[in-house]
Amino acid sequence: MNLPEEGLLLRIFIGESDKQDGRPLYEVIVEEARRRGLAGATVLRGVMGFGAHSRIHTTKILRLSEDLPMIIEIVDEADKINAFLPDLDGMIHEGLVTLERVRVVLYRDGRVDSGD
Repeated sequence: MNLPEEGLLLRIFIGESDKQDGRPLYEVIVEEARRRGLAGATVLRGVMGFGAHSRIHTTKILRLSEDLPMIIEIVDEADKINAFLPDLDGMIHEGLVTLERVRVVLYRDGRVDSGD
């Protein structure tokens, strides 16, 4: 798969305990992105954060949270990202979604091209 040099970074901030149909929301989002043929997705677990309710979520021992911040990042061409946004709107009941323009410098799958 080739990506154009100019693309979009979709960044989704949700909580680890967020669910859809009993499944972790971050899994549902990544699987839907894959089903739609987006270039890739990465889920990151935050060690500390707060959102619209201003409650601190942290991994510190004395304040162990079961709802750590989760960040899902997806990079692809603008048309594919924009087509995915309406589905996200229906999935996310609490969180933050951002878009940034990005310059794709390199996107490789590791296979060696034999030139044939």
